[in-house]
Amino acid sequence: MKHLKVAGLMTDDVVTALPDTSFREAAKLLAVHDISGLPVVDEDDHVVGVVSESDLLARRAPTVHGVMTSPAVTVYAEEAAADAARLMVRRGVERLPVVDEEERLVGIVTRRDLLRVFLRPDPEIRRRVREEILADAMDLPQDAVDVHVLDGVVTLAGRLRLRSQAVMLLRLTERVEGVVAVVDELSAREDDTRLTPPSTRTAYDFSE
Repeated sequence: MKHLKVAGLMTDDVVTALPDTSFREAAKLLAVHDISGLPVVDEDDHVVGVVSESDLLARRAPTVHGVMTSPAVTVYAEEAAADAARLMVRRGVERLPVVDEEERLVGIVTRRDLLRVFLRPDPEIRRRVREEILADAMDLPQDAVDVHVLDGVVTLAGRLRLRSQAVMLLRLTERVEGVVAVVDELSAREDDTRLTPPSTRTAYDFSE
């Protein structure tokens, strides 16, 4: 399946500050560029924090280092946009600095950017679940289960042969761009998830 990546939504022309940027200069950057927050980076473009309007309003300090939120919540450019949206909601942030594999800043994505992911029409979501998940990813008939979508909420109903198929279907559907939630009304003729033998441990197994 194809997933919209963060790289496809982010702004790559990012206004940034350094830890020693003055309080007044940070406030000026926000006002001039009409933005509500900006990443704070070190000399190697590694993100060390984020400073927002609320940070500046809450307290004063000579430099950004004294008011920024650190460590910053970041996201990789190649991550799925839907995962980034869930991370943003879970951590209660308005923006996510986007980093590459070396943790260097390459862009920024905001809630407004990610909202575009969840503005997909219900018929398109239903089509993607049937074609890309049931048919392509799972090699099942498109009508193997009933797929109902209303305001981004997907209800999956029906009976599959294996419980593992139902689990996979639920997980893949949750990752479809535009899906707000998934309602599980699936059943299975055989619960193969209980057939997996326990892992064999040895005296020198320190995996925990």
